[in-house]
Amino acid sequence: MSPTHANEAAVDPATPVQKNVKRKWVSYIWDTFDKSPEERRLLFKLDSAILTFASLGYFIKYLDQVNINNAFVSGMKEDLGLYGNQLNYMQTCWTVGYVIGEIPSNLLLTRIRPRYWIPAMELLWTVLTFSLSRCNTATQFYVLRFFIGLAESTFYPGMQYIIGSWYRKDELAKRSCIFHTSSGIASMFSGYLMDAVYRLGGRGGFKGWQWLFIVDGVISLPVALSGFVVLPDVPEISSPWYLSKEEVALSQKRMHLEGRQNREPFTRAKLKKIFSSWHIYLLTLLYIVFNNGAIGSQPVFQQFLKHSKDPKYSVGQINAYPTATYAVQVVTTLTYAWTSDSILGGRRWPPIIFGAIVNIISYVSLAVWDIPMGWKWTCYIICGAGFGISGLLMAWTHEICSEDNEERSLVIGSMNELAYVFQAWLPLIVWQQVEAPEYRKGFITVTVMSVIMFITTFVVRDLHHKEKKQKENRTQETEETEDFSESPAITPVDTKVPKT
Repeated sequence: MSPTHANEAAVDPATPVQKNVKRKWVSYIWDTFDKSPEERRLLFKLDSAILTFASLGYFIKYLDQVNINNAFVSGMKEDLGLYGNQLNYMQTCWTVGYVIGEIPSNLLLTRIRPRYWIPAMELLWTVLTFSLSRCNTATQFYVLRFFIGLAESTFYPGMQYIIGSWYRKDELAKRSCIFHTSSGIASMFSGYLMDAVYRLGGRGGFKGWQWLFIVDGVISLPVALSGFVVLPDVPEISSPWYLSKEEVALSQKRMHLEGRQNREPFTRAKLKKIFSSWHIYLLTLLYIVFNNGAIGSQPVFQQFLKHSKDPKYSVGQINAYPTATYAVQVVTTLTYAWTSDSILGGRRWPPIIFGAIVNIISYVSLAVWDIPMGWKWTCYIICGAGFGISGLLMAWTHEICSEDNEERSLVIGSMNELAYVFQAWLPLIVWQQVEAPEYRKGFITVTVMSVIMFITTFVVRDLHHKEKKQKENRTQETEETEDFSESPAITPVDTKVPKT
């Protein structure tokens, strides 16, 4: 049994939340196996709704985000004469839109109903994805990619906020990481999909790469519409059709036991408290170096294959072979989730350190460049182990900021926002298309980022540990004071000797 369940009986003896002191081995397989029947039913419903929608939504979000890379190396470059740094500018326009929308969207989620806002934005970016198939100039791509980024900015930080509003500590990492694996699966699927739809070139007057945008939109549309039906709000205002009033009350109680606070107004005192804490600064820095300390958003493997002369790879191979990197991402992300929640007892930092080490080994080798071809392929593939840390960082943030709902929302938004602020300009300097496939500056940059991530992780770990100890000491002092004040008064004994 996880530590988060240790003192539940003292909170409410009638609660159906699991109270066993000994953890069953089956909980290492899936955490609901070690909970009360009421919790199991609740979590099954939540997983069926939230986790399914989050995973499918992130799948289409990432599919619609990375399709530009697959289209570019599959004929778009030659058809539109994009021989400069136009791909970099298309990625930057998306990133600028994403950056502008993130924090405002996450703050809106503390005031409006997520079940309407997030699906509406999904529907918008789906329509815009369809529109990409009709673009025939770089400028048109720039404009549409900006608005796609703006619409997509609502999804990942918004869904992480919702996940953190429904799940407890021993449940968070698995859900966050399963959610995040959808990005790796989408990147793999986009490569296979491009290989398949490339053969449609010429039908209906569309090129093969144009068909990719059309098919992506067809896949995205039903997922976006389903969000209006299945996505719940946060527990304090939620009334989805699939949860009873008792189950909503149980959800609220679970968050109370976890120390997660309800929504409150943004006051000057609250903002001062948030910005005077190390949380927002170090957690944001950690996410910046994670997000920019990997090559996941850059088609470096594809460019390496496209520039190869001996042997020369087909369009299908250029799109298919790099999916091995995302397969590594999926496997390692799920491994991180289960080991962090179960074997490591809720500690998030060891898998993050492992990912940083793999990054450093891979990117130092690629920066050298003149290495054996087999090792070069290995580095391109194993660096996927550094892509799947996002879910752990989000789970860690939910735990560190659990006592303030608005801080949790703002920090998550800030982490994503500033990570993409860097992604808006950094690729223009270190991942220039004209420098493909060696990208020496890029490989050196992500190596430095990974070293910073390594160091920052230990700093956050130590500060969080110190913070928890201080909280435990304050709680203990409060309990001792209450025990003393509630003890019966002692009548003083008269020690005077009576006169004789």
